[in-house]
Amino acid sequence: MPGIVSPRRSVPDHIPKPSYAITGEPPAKGSLPIKGEPEIRRMRRAGRAAAEILTELGRYISPGVQTDELDVMCHDLCVERGGYPSPLNYHGYPKSLCTSVNEVICHGIPDSRPLAEGDIVNLDVTIYLDGVHGDTSATFCVGDVDAESAKLVEVTRECLGFGIGAVRPGGPLNAVGRAIESHAKAHGYGVVRDFVGHGIGTQFHMFPTSR
Repeated sequence: MPGIVSPRRSVPDHIPKPSYAITGEPPAKGSLPIKGEPEIRRMRRAGRAAAEILTELGRYISPGVQTDELDVMCHDLCVERGGYPSPLNYHGYPKSLCTSVNEVICHGIPDSRPLAEGDIVNLDVTIYLDGVHGDTSATFCVGDVDAESAKLVEVTRECLGFGIGAVRPGGPLNAVGRAIESHAKAHGYGVVRDFVGHGIGTQFHMFPTSR
């Protein structure tokens, strides 16, 4: 059951912010842009920052920790790096981190519910830095988990590897999804079709989508 969602936190004025930080409404996706090397360099830096934050959060996960505590940590770590936590006020989202516990597929809202022994929790970290977004996520085991949960986490990580392995110049984008789905089905799992992958760069969610 969900817990209590604490008030939205603020970001210092000196931190550069995406347009939706004020309005809550991101710009239209528009056409598919071709990214140049300067933008790609900035995206690499933002991606590394997001990965560093995710690693630090992962070390803190244990039974009894509230997902709201993880949100506070993520918020502060983004600001310390001179970045804006991308989820904050995106379409009105109230937090700086997505924490999806157990059967929650994605975009779970951090709250006062403490993590329990045997939970699995996905942390989705995105930071807006140098005018671009860096996005990453991973699922962590809380204490000792049952064999079924451990297998799910292992196979989905393997699916990520197969998806990355399917990326190649000139290759079709849906090859990524096919690689993921094939490995999932081979282990008795399905895939969620209500949510798809997305491009990233100067916008948080942009073309291309993986559908």
